[in-house]
Amino acid sequence: MEVANNVTEFIFLGLSQDPGVQLMFFTLFFLFYAIIVVGNSLILLTVLSDCQLHTPMYFFLSNLSFVDTAYSSATAPKMIADFVSEKKTISYWGCIIQMFTFHFFGCAEIFVLTVMAFDRYAAICHPLRYTTIMSANACTVLASLSWLGALGHSFVQTLLTFQLPFCNAKVIDHYFCDVHPVLKLACADTTLVNMLVVANSGLTSLGCFLILLASYTVILFSLRKHSAESRSKALATCGSHLTVVAFFFVPCIFIYLRPSTTFPLDKAVSVFYTAITPMLNPLIYTLRNEDVKNAMKRLWNRKFSSKEKQRR
Repeated sequence: MEVANNVTEFIFLGLSQDPGVQLMFFTLFFLFYAIIVVGNSLILLTVLSDCQLHTPMYFFLSNLSFVDTAYSSATAPKMIADFVSEKKTISYWGCIIQMFTFHFFGCAEIFVLTVMAFDRYAAICHPLRYTTIMSANACTVLASLSWLGALGHSFVQTLLTFQLPFCNAKVIDHYFCDVHPVLKLACADTTLVNMLVVANSGLTSLGCFLILLASYTVILFSLRKHSAESRSKALATCGSHLTVVAFFFVPCIFIYLRPSTTFPLDKAVSVFYTAITPMLNPLIYTLRNEDVKNAMKRLWNRKFSSKEKQRR
């Protein structure tokens, strides 16, 4: 990545230049980030501490909770700090690291959500073979492949962007270092890089989204053979997952499945999948999932009981 350029730092324009609006955003996004960290950490703690949740479905849910926390942490702390900073700057290497971590955890979320859909497909369509298909080794392999795939995606994405020279332009019309806003600053022809970025990010998002839709189409057809009670429970679980998928994939496809052009709407859409969706995930999976809610109650009761014993 040693490229001849004159840029040592970049400047973010952020979401707004108005001091009053920035202060409002600071409060709002600080609250969002706190909910993301606390909510996802609570799910992670609940799954790890309750043996009844040591199943493939909740193994991948704990992966998703960890990814959501890390994914938001790639952008949210810097964005929140910039709301109360006079100059919103990031170093050249800081920008590289931010882009790498953002795409690494973002792609990991895409793959984990896809694997979660496969888990639901195996559980509903092949219940008798489910424990064999989703064995502990299979879950470990699928999770490892998700993380390795995300690592490869992020490395390629970051390398494609920062192998270009940056001469004098250093103002990024965004609130974090993402591919399209940074590519606009390069002083070289970015046509080929733009095509590769669309193939790397856009087609990955679209491909996984289509796989998810296909798997849930098969699941819905398969549910016709189940009892009303089984259908209701399966639809509740799948409904939660589909809600998360829609909130995450649709904005990603909108941003990345197109050439390197930027629209005024891009920042608002980016806010949705970098801050809003990771905040909604814990709420969706706790409010609509009886197993998680019951496990949280058991965890709370155990802690309450231990405190009572200590007082005595």
